[in-house]
Amino acid sequence: MGDLIAIGGAEAVKKWGSVAMHAAVAAAFMFLLQRFFLNATQETSLLWALIFAVCAAGLAYKQSIR
Repeated sequence: MGDLIAIGGAEAVKKWGSVAMHAAVAAAFMFLLQRFFLNATQETSLLWALIFAVCAAGLAYKQSIR
């Protein structure tokens, strides 16, 4: 929460929007890959999508604070 004040409102929204977008794109990609190309079950596909979303969000956050 402290970084919101230090960065400014518009830049903070842009930063967190970028993190959220990376997470959403990674989750969608992994779900579609697992479900339709590798014929995995829906539960497995959702699990992998969640894992990739968390990893992508972490990487995007690390890049945004550089």
